[in-house]
Amino acid sequence: MVKMTDTILIEKGISRIEWADREMPVLQQIRKRFEKQKPFKDKVFAACMHITTETANLVRTLKAGGAEIFLCASNPLSTQDDVVYALQRHYDINVFAKHGESNKSYYQNIQNVLESKPHFVLDDGCDLVNYLYTKRPDLIDNIIGGTEETTTGVQRLKAMERDGMLKYPIIAVNDALTKHMFDNQYGTGQSTLDGIIRATNTLLAGKVFVVAGYGWCGKGLAQKAKGMGCKVIVTEIDPIRALQAHMDGFEVMPMISACKKADFIVTVTGNKNVIDLYHFVEMKDGVIIANSGHFDVEIDLNTLKNISLKVKEVRDGLEEYTLTNENSSKLEWVPNNKRILVLGKGRLVNLACAEGHPASVMDMSFANQVLAAEFLSNTTLENKIYSVPEEIDKQVAFYKLQSLNLKIDRLSLEQRNYINSWQEGT
Repeated sequence: MVKMTDTILIEKGISRIEWADREMPVLQQIRKRFEKQKPFKDKVFAACMHITTETANLVRTLKAGGAEIFLCASNPLSTQDDVVYALQRHYDINVFAKHGESNKSYYQNIQNVLESKPHFVLDDGCDLVNYLYTKRPDLIDNIIGGTEETTTGVQRLKAMERDGMLKYPIIAVNDALTKHMFDNQYGTGQSTLDGIIRATNTLLAGKVFVVAGYGWCGKGLAQKAKGMGCKVIVTEIDPIRALQAHMDGFEVMPMISACKKADFIVTVTGNKNVIDLYHFVEMKDGVIIANSGHFDVEIDLNTLKNISLKVKEVRDGLEEYTLTNENSSKLEWVPNNKRILVLGKGRLVNLACAEGHPASVMDMSFANQVLAAEFLSNTTLENKIYSVPEEIDKQVAFYKLQSLNLKIDRLSLEQRNYINSWQEGT
């Protein structure tokens, strides 16, 4: 825990949390209601999330609802220490995290959070759930339900569901339209470029920018890179998404072809070794590669290290690998002295090298989180994965429209009857 002498850092955290809160009017509205109704009175929440200013406002909202919060980080490089200090000392939240913590410390903090014997589990990538099921199954019976924020986490949970492993209901917050259509697309698109620009200070206009994966995150990133003047190439394994990328105006080709042309490559697939040995040797000298998927497995950094003569940090968050074929006679085809630059140690570049998504888009994602938790506390469900209820999704969108002073049309009674009937034809 922090010392009271860190007052400057604490004050900085408070100021940044309050600044983010200005851009989170939906969460503000829910917090005011929670303060009166206390839907989580006497309930304990264990949360494993990126510890940012936006997350701080999420846990403040849960606490306003009467919850006791125990929070750890879902990524060692995404933790903002000033936010940790402010949450601990000013907002009285139990936080176990430190920027750049070791792998051992990371899992120890997950263990610390689970010692709270939670009623609800909020996860961002499924590491907390994985640890719960594999290391502390004795705590599962106490859990009412949980939520999952990410595409990667939902995929892992669906695998658990297929294997009959789920012991409590989970709401896949990532599946909410007001989450993935905005957070994944607009948030990832902007924040990924933000991380790249901060770490490299490199002009993007005119550069060849390869996006691996054309899901919602990939779409947003490709659109934003195009808007910055990049020549965008998309790589995909899904024929429908590849066709969509083509019709959106992007070049589409396999990674082995794209990597030869690239000035930048960013992975957003959720899978492992999307960039491997055969791609490294084909890349141009000086190429910059990054990952914006949840886990640091998309770039095969172990192989890159093995074929490198040296690795040095050339800027904060930017490491330069100089290739060599001297380590093995079997790798004589590896070009000597080629330089490949990697951002954020292959972790989420928007959080490792920047501050993550803007608060205004996280406002909707985290509103879904707290309303989904409230729904779980009031509803008896089977041990399955559920989408966010449509009424919650639309409520979040309506709150957001209100905050933007935007109005929309409503159906007349005649229109409502028409759209819900089958008798009336042409």
